[in-house]
Amino acid sequence: MRENYYVVGEGILTTDGKSGVCERPSTEAALRKFRFSRLGPKGEALDPGLLEKVARAMTAAPTGTPPVQPVSDPPVPAGFTYLGQFVDHDLTQDNTAKALGDHVTVNELLQGRSPALDLDSLYGRGPDDRDDDRFYAPDKLKLRAGITAAFDGPGTNVNLNGYDLPRVTQGSTKFERQSALIPDLRNDENLVVAQTHLAFIRFHNRVVDALADRGVPSALLFNRAKAQVVRHYQWMLRTDFLPRIVDRAIVEDVFTHGRKFFEVPAYGPHNGHHRTVKAGDTPTMPIEFSVAAYRLGHSMVRAAYDWNRVFPGRAGSLRFLFIFSGTSGNFDAFGPDVSDPESGLFERLPTNWAVDWRRMYDFAGEAGRADLAGPNGFNITQRIDTLLVDPLATLPKGAFGGVGTDPPPIQANLAFRNLVRAGMVELASGQQMAEFLGLTPLTREQILQGDGGAVLDTLTDDEKEAFGTRTPLWFYILREAELNGGRLTGVGGRIVAEVFHRAMEGSRISIVRDPSWRPSLGPDEQTFRMVDLLLFAFEGRKELLAPLGDTAPTG
Repeated sequence: MRENYYVVGEGILTTDGKSGVCERPSTEAALRKFRFSRLGPKGEALDPGLLEKVARAMTAAPTGTPPVQPVSDPPVPAGFTYLGQFVDHDLTQDNTAKALGDHVTVNELLQGRSPALDLDSLYGRGPDDRDDDRFYAPDKLKLRAGITAAFDGPGTNVNLNGYDLPRVTQGSTKFERQSALIPDLRNDENLVVAQTHLAFIRFHNRVVDALADRGVPSALLFNRAKAQVVRHYQWMLRTDFLPRIVDRAIVEDVFTHGRKFFEVPAYGPHNGHHRTVKAGDTPTMPIEFSVAAYRLGHSMVRAAYDWNRVFPGRAGSLRFLFIFSGTSGNFDAFGPDVSDPESGLFERLPTNWAVDWRRMYDFAGEAGRADLAGPNGFNITQRIDTLLVDPLATLPKGAFGGVGTDPPPIQANLAFRNLVRAGMVELASGQQMAEFLGLTPLTREQILQGDGGAVLDTLTDDEKEAFGTRTPLWFYILREAELNGGRLTGVGGRIVAEVFHRAMEGSRISIVRDPSWRPSLGPDEQTFRMVDLLLFAFEGRKELLAPLGDTAPTG
């Protein structure tokens, strides 16, 4: 697959599987490219043969019965893996890509490409846009939700309204009909991120109802609801999500004292050495974040999940979670060719795959709702480290846009794709970025040995020397976390915290630019977590958070 990065000051870096190429774009092409930036220096690519060895080591099938991989301390509920993916798609959503007609002005092109934490992957350009109004209900206040397809079985032979993404339903091919009716189709590439997107749809719709009950005029209702949703979302990321994946000290430093390296405010520290911005300027997206640091979530993925009553224990395999999505799968685990979107019986999610949120988040421990404890507890993420579960060595073609092609097997390996992509855009090594940020770099021995992560014994002495001293940034950041108990620190922690801060600051709706704002939909004015968002979205009711229950209906 071909990918383009429009890096400010460098032009378009085109990645076609061979090498990075800088193109001189036309004015129109430049406007239409999502704007990336380079935070640190340029680096050199390592030999693809070496990277293939490292990728295989990162995705090697674990030994032992049952397979064991370290987890973070304290454990992180598995839902945060896919919340992180949802956030990634919010940060990089291009909400002008589907409508480049005459009615889109240059200003809209520029403003529509801001990598801000503003939920444009949920809202698109809003209900009054002539292309994106299709994502909304006829009242233009609420977002559409979908309905599941009844599946033979106790309690599943019903259509559940509001438990699938809205789908196109029309078209000459099954793939067209099963496509999700949402602004960003990447949010339907696996079932957990799809259900996360659906939870945000329900959250918005509940906020609309709450504001309407308070007498907010209908002319103001949508914008008021969106502002409430975005601010609560940002607060949750700042106080609940980020501290689980990044050293708390780094998060507090950045959100208390501001950024030191990435798009530093003109009045801020280091402003003589780094690109400075005003708070209202359109943010860019550093390739060090997009291509390396924020790919941390790949190491958090489990091979299987305790999903719901019908698929408990390890029955919710990662393979199934790809299959039961409209972008990567065909909604039929036993069809003649699960990689063929035109095969399969269903064109929407079967009811037996409806989520049980109690198994993905800790409502009992965090919200004090003992009645919402999962029957088997809750799934936890894998530790952030240099190991990926082995199913990620063989991605389905739909997960990387490869349907209809026949790529070499190694190109289906997610670790290999990440490592090679860094070389295509001349990404700095981990050691280069540590020097740039004024940090002591990891030693060669720390890189090569780690702490219970990828074993690099298959590398030759020369390969070990090259990899240990010019480590690809993604691997380096994961090794940092591995040596820090499973949280980003050092290079990775600083990059992620500063980009999140800038992305909130750059949003038109911003808790960073409005530091006096406090949440109103959680248990108190300081608290709003992902469990609180789900409790509000699903009315705090067990039968809505877990629609299939714990036991099959009888009679």
